[in-house]
Amino acid sequence: MKESFKSGYSFGTTSGIITTLGLIAGLSSGTHSELAVIGGIFSLAIADGLSESMSMHVSKRFENKDRFYVWESTLGTLFAKFLVTISFAVPVLLINLQAAILIYIVWGLLLLIILSYFISEYKGWKKWKDMIEHLLIAVLVISMSYYAGVWINARFS
Repeated sequence: MKESFKSGYSFGTTSGIITTLGLIAGLSSGTHSELAVIGGIFSLAIADGLSESMSMHVSKRFENKDRFYVWESTLGTLFAKFLVTISFAVPVLLINLQAAILIYIVWGLLLLIILSYFISEYKGWKKWKDMIEHLLIAVLVISMSYYAGVWINARFS
């Protein structure tokens, strides 16, 4: 696979996992609403997917990459971000929100472990260190978003 696509896919996948887990944790603890969570996921897939891919585009242009590299990394980001984010919609469409939350967390952390493994394998780095580092960041985002939602719910309910 070309470096440009690897760059876009890895960025989009990571962003899709971390951002969506944070969004779900915050919205579910703040609203307890399936509608808010599913609306947030779809809005995130579209708006943040386009925003992140545009950011990748500008970043690669700034690095003076050639046009094909820029567009391949842009499209890789958009494709990965959109698909990963939308994949989180499936549980809440099929089961209730409370049951779906556990599935969200397991699915997101599993995707992050797989991505971390492949990046470490490709780069020749210690796999467990990257996996633990990325999991700790994800848990931090989930926790902070969850408690922000709890605070907002308590403050404005």
